[in-house]
Amino acid sequence: MNIFNIILIEPLANGLILFYKLLGQNMGLAIIGFSLALTFLLKPLTKPYMQSMKKMKDFEPQLAKLKERHKDDRKKLMEAQTEFYKQKGINPGAGCLPYLLQIVVLIALFNVFTRVLSPNGDVISKFNELLYAPLKFAGGETLNTKFLYLDVTKPDAFKVSFLPFSVPGPILILAALLQFVSAKMMTPFQKLEAKVAKKTKGAADDFQVSMQKSMSLTFPLFTLIRVWLFIGCSFLFFSFYSSIKPRDGEGLPLWFRK
Repeated sequence: MNIFNIILIEPLANGLILFYKLLGQNMGLAIIGFSLALTFLLKPLTKPYMQSMKKMKDFEPQLAKLKERHKDDRKKLMEAQTEFYKQKGINPGAGCLPYLLQIVVLIALFNVFTRVLSPNGDVISKFNELLYAPLKFAGGETLNTKFLYLDVTKPDAFKVSFLPFSVPGPILILAALLQFVSAKMMTPFQKLEAKVAKKTKGAADDFQVSMQKSMSLTFPLFTLIRVWLFIGCSFLFFSFYSSIKPRDGEGLPLWFRK
């Protein structure tokens, strides 16, 4: 048995079907409810990153003084900053691993969507291969995949007679926009990370800043392409997953503010 299936894909598939059965056997509502629950469960992964970035912002004047004091000696500057971070409990690289873990979970869920909620084959039998005994479907049961104007097993796209390709649907475009807005809300913290990376001269910090900048641009595009080419259930998850991260004007999630 594939360890990836046991640890991630099977639990995610069972969680999705649990919400399906609790929410009136409507797959669209199940995906929305599951996205809310999954976001809540993944939030602790981002909390260390937010705490570290908030501390960096609070101590930015002290960091600037250290840079000025040791501007002619890079080695002493790095040593002074390392000691300062240690005393204040700051980890400039705190955000990388948690976001990578989130990406792994999202890839696993997308795997569930493409393997099971596809227009090809028997959806019920595919789900039963992943479900635990109490959640398995009985013979003859069908899956309700309709939500608003969509069939969540099909792409959210419309054919236009004079175009050689399908046009993305309105909610698909909304999903990509929500990803873009969510990424932009993190811009103040990305700028702060860039300042710290410039001061520390560390390759690890530079890598993290570059990675997060690229993610803010590629994630919206990735959302648009994968849902346009694949299945509509993906847009429901990623649109709600992106939109239920309330933030204040500085890009800090309101749930983190105390």
